[in-house]
Amino acid sequence: QVQLVESGGGLVQPGGSLRLSCAASGSIFSIYDMGWYRQAPGKQRELVANITSRGTTNYADSVKGRFTISRDNAKRTVNLQMNSLKPEDTAVYYCNAALRIRIGAGPYEYWGQGTQVTVSS
Repeated sequence: QVQLVESGGGLVQPGGSLRLSCAASGSIFSIYDMGWYRQAPGKQRELVANITSRGTTNYADSVKGRFTISRDNAKRTVNLQMNSLKPEDTAVYYCNAALRIRIGAGPYEYWGQGTQVTVSS
């Protein structure tokens, strides 16, 4: 069974920083894209950033220059360094990964359980 487990959320003041981490575990054959999404109350889930297995990154315009996504393929982890946080960054952040559990099956998308990030003074 595949699991994505996030950590690192919390409460931070505007202008502060947080680092989110996500670790994939279970019977995994290969991992393709990994990324972070977020969902604020009353809004749709949106892409924050993603990264391919080769390290190509993509960011939402709203976080460019403030957030940095990285991954460690050997450890099956993806991280999101969030700097200069704003109140509008407040949301539940979800880890996402496209992966195969065996040859010929997938890739399929998997999601973490979400971690709350609150930016408030």
